[in-house]
This record gives sequence, C-alpha cells and structure tokens, in this order.
Amino acid sequence: MLSVSTTNMIPVRRVFLSLLVLAGPTMAQGKNTPPPQEEQIAPPIVNVPYDDKLARFAEVLGSVHYLRTLCKAPGGDEWRNGMQQLLDSETGNEQQRKEKLTAAFNRGYRAFASVYTDCTPAAIVAEERYRNEGATLATEITSRFGN
Repeated sequence: MLSVSTTNMIPVRRVFLSLLVLAGPTMAQGKNTPPPQEEQIAPPIVNVPYDDKLARFAEVLGSVHYLRTLCKAPGGDEWRNGMQQLLDSETGNEQQRKEKLTAAFNRGYRAFASVYTDCTPAAIVAEERYRNEGATLATEITSRFGN
C-alpha cells in the first residue's frame, strides 16, 4: 500500500488523498474493461429532387397493379415487375429510399383493395385514370430529371 505523510496537509487534501488511495484499485480495474461498442451508424438519407413524384408514381403503379389484376386485364404482373425495375434502377443500395417507394406501392395497392372487391365499371375507369396519371408522371420525371 502507498505510504504518505499527512501531518502537514490541509484536512481537505487528506480526505482527497485518502479517497484516491482507496479508489486506486477500483480505478485500475476499469482499465481492463473493453470499450463500449459503437452503435451502427445509419447511412445518410439520400434525397433526390424527384423523390415525391417518384413516390406518387410508385403509388400509382400499386393501384394499377391491383385494379388490372382484379379485372383480369392482360399483363397484370407487368406493373409489379415495372415497380421492381424501378426499385432496382433508382434505389440501388439505398435501403431507406427502397422502403419508401415500396411503402408507396403497397399503399396504392391497399387503397383500392379496401374499396374494390369486384371488377366494376368504376374500377375500370379508375384504372384508366391512374394509368394516365402514371404516364404523365413518368413523362414529367424523365423530361425534367432524366439524362
């Protein structure tokens, strides 16, 4: 143990030195503990100027996919396949953008699934309008932001 003369010390210093001597073994034990694990740092969120329009486009694709499948229109799966191509080309390894666009597609799909259970004339009109909106969005996005 450490031997220190405390006869000429101020009382506060004596108390501090006593605490330091007693705490020495405890402080030494802390040096052997591994450092705390660093939390995984989330990748930065990538925002592109046309993300809002792209999300709406994905929502339209989901709506059209549901309606065309409901009405047994030819090429019903091509809309879901188109969405997959959009995800592959636009998001790459940007997981948050991919999740956002997938959620938009599913939102569009579910919006009509909750309303239409049979192919009605209104469902056919809605599908046509959404296809037109999708074509307009695709043209706007590519003409303004495409290469």
